[in-house]
Amino acid sequence: MSFTQIAIIYLIIINILGFAAMGIDKHKAKMGDRRIPENTLFTFTVLGGGIGTIAGMYVFHHKTKKMKFKIGMPLILILEILIFIYFRYMI
Repeated sequence: MSFTQIAIIYLIIINILGFAAMGIDKHKAKMGDRRIPENTLFTFTVLGGGIGTIAGMYVFHHKTKKMKFKIGMPLILILEILIFIYFRYMI
C-alpha cells in the first residue's frame, strides 16, 4: 500500500471520527450527560479531521454559536490545506 493510499484512509477515518464526536457530544448535551471536552473536538480538527468536525457542527447544529468553533475550526482546516500545498508544490 502506498503512502498516498494510507494518507487517504487516515483522513477518511479521522474525519468520520470528528463528525461522530460532534454528533455524540450534541447527543450528550441534550441528555445532560458528561460531555466530550472542547479540546478533544479541536484535536480531531488538528489531526486532519477538519472537514468532518465542521460538517458535524452544521449537521448537528452543535457549537455553531461559539466563535471559537465557528472561526477556529475552519481556520485550522485552511492552515492545514495551505501547509499541504506548500510542502507538496513548493519544496
